[in-house]
Amino acid sequence: MRLANMLKEKYIIENLVSAAKESAIDELLSYLKADYPLVNIKTIKEMIVEREEIENTSYGHGFAFPHARTDEIDDMHILVGISKKGLADKTRDGIPLHAIVVLLTPSYISRLYLQTLSAFATFARTEGNLQKLIAARNKTEVIDVIWQSGVKVEKELTVKDIMRRDVATVTPDDSLKDVANLMFKNRLSGLAVIDKEGNLLGQITDKDLIRAALPDFRSLVSNLDKSTETEPFEELLKQENKIKVSQLYRTDHEVTTTDTRLIEVAAMMILKDLRRVFVTKDNKLIGVLLRKDIVNMIIRG
Repeated sequence: MRLANMLKEKYIIENLVSAAKESAIDELLSYLKADYPLVNIKTIKEMIVEREEIENTSYGHGFAFPHARTDEIDDMHILVGISKKGLADKTRDGIPLHAIVVLLTPSYISRLYLQTLSAFATFARTEGNLQKLIAARNKTEVIDVIWQSGVKVEKELTVKDIMRRDVATVTPDDSLKDVANLMFKNRLSGLAVIDKEGNLLGQITDKDLIRAALPDFRSLVSNLDKSTETEPFEELLKQENKIKVSQLYRTDHEVTTTDTRLIEVAAMMILKDLRRVFVTKDNKLIGVLLRKDIVNMIIRG
């Protein structure tokens, strides 16, 4: 099914009057309220705000996808608003926010909800689509822009629907300090190790960093009551700029492709107790699927 087929003209605002994302959400929800006066819009708004507080839904590329799963409604509703001037909110990539897509679904809908979000993300990433939406003169033209993009809502969840495309990476020549800083900055427990051409070489994890400080950890475990002459973490800190990724990274990683069914990769992650699976094409790193993202997207929403 094409993404455009899921849109209704009555839920499109081609020229938002709002100056910020939250007021734009209110503006869009007022259209739903006009159609369904008995729906508790206040509760829906609270759920959207709660989701925003967990993680900002500004996607980048000039788009934001506020969303909520709620039993206040019994069908999926997609509300689209376009700001010609751009909204005042800060964005992760510095591109002004112009397009707000509010996606509302009943709590029991999961797959279609995720697939629709993925389709909008694909539309947002395509260069030129934002400018075409801004130039649209009416509701019909907004839908036509999305139709002409050819973006479809797929029937089955695949890796590309959940994976992260902006992957934090290091090279074999980076230092232990570089790794620790990048892990802390991105709140990650592991990083991909790539060469200068972007080929995936392996991974380095927080466990590898601790192992570097405790090379004799097995003997330490069996002699926990004995004190050591030196503090191992202190010694590691003295060497943090000298120890290289090449000395620590491992090659026992798992890879997949963008079109692999999500359920297959999830099963592999459970079977092998994996926190992450890297996504490659011709051995080039193009993404990563994290176990926590599967939980966040499918269960939390």
